[in-house]
Amino acid sequence: MSETAQALQVYPAPMMPVSGGANFGDNLSFAADLMLDDYYQLAAEAAPLRLGLHALENGHFRIGDNTQIGKIGATVVLDSCITLMDAQSQAIEVLLLVEVNDEGHVAQVYAMPLAPLEPKEDYRLVGIDAENAPLRFAQVACVSFTRGTRLSLATGEQRAVEALKIGDKLLTRDDGPQEIRWIGHHTVRAIGDFAPVMITKGTLHNENDLLVSPDHRLFVYQREDKLGAGRAEVLLTARHLVNGESVFVQEGGFVDYFQILFENHQIVFAEGIAAETLLIDPRTRSALPDHVAETLSGTLAGHAARNHGEFEVGANLLNRPDAAKLLLLASRGG
Repeated sequence: MSETAQALQVYPAPMMPVSGGANFGDNLSFAADLMLDDYYQLAAEAAPLRLGLHALENGHFRIGDNTQIGKIGATVVLDSCITLMDAQSQAIEVLLLVEVNDEGHVAQVYAMPLAPLEPKEDYRLVGIDAENAPLRFAQVACVSFTRGTRLSLATGEQRAVEALKIGDKLLTRDDGPQEIRWIGHHTVRAIGDFAPVMITKGTLHNENDLLVSPDHRLFVYQREDKLGAGRAEVLLTARHLVNGESVFVQEGGFVDYFQILFENHQIVFAEGIAAETLLIDPRTRSALPDHVAETLSGTLAGHAARNHGEFEVGANLLNRPDAAKLLLLASRGG
C-alpha cells in the first residue's frame, strides 16, 4: 500500500494575517518568510476546513477527493512547526503545510494548530522549527496508550503499558503471542489534537476506564450489525465515539503516551478491549528513532500488507449520541 488517507482540520493562510510586527498585513507564510516576534490573529469569522490528504512514500502528500479546500491531486509539503505564545504565555504549536502547483510554486499555506486558537487574539511567533515537523506530525498520527493502561500478555497477566519491555509477548487477535519490537514514549499537554479520549468502564465491555489517543482504533465484533456496516467485524476511531457521557475528551494537564510496535500491525487487548497497536506508514515513520528505523527496516513490510483498514467504519455511521450503546448491544447480540 503506497498511500494512507488522512483528513486534517486546517486554516488557510488568509485566515491568519500578521496583526503586528515586521510583516504587518501579510498572511501567514512558510518558514523561510516568517519573522520572530510578529503577531498573528485568527480572523473573527475563521472556521477550520477539512484538508483531505494521501500520505506518499516520499514524505509528501497528495490532496484527495475528500477535501474541502485545495486543488485535488496537488502536492502538499510539510514545511515546519512554529510556536505561538498567547497573552497568558501559553505556547501553542502549529504545523505549516504548503500546497505547491505544477510549476513547484507555492499555491497556498495551511495552518494546523495542535491546540485551539481563539479568534481575534494576538499570538506572538516565538519559534520556527523546520527540522522536527515530521516528528510532531507523526506524534499526532500515532495511536498510543496512556500511562496505567493494562495490556494482556500471552501468559494472561495484565501489565501496565509503562512496565512493558522490548521482547515481552502480548496476546494478539490475529497471530497469538507476539514479541514487542519497540516501545515509544512522549509526554504532551492534553489539549487539542493531543487530548486523549476516555472510554469509561463497561462502555464497550472494558474492565476499567480506558484512556487512549483520539485516533486510536478499537476492534468490535458485532453479533448483530446494529451499525449497518455490512459486516460483523469493525474498527472504530475513539474520537468518533465521543458522546460527552460514557465517552469523552479528557483535556487538561499533561498526558504520557506510549506506542507499542510489532513486526506486523496488530490488535491487542487493553483493559479487555481489542485495540490496535502502532501502524508504521508514511505519516508515522518519523516517530521511530533513526537507529530503530534502520534496524527494523526489513521487518516492517507487514505493516503495509496488513493495516486492518478493511474493517474501518467511517464517522458517518457513528455520528449519533447512542453509537457506543449500540455497539455494546451489538457485541452482546439480541
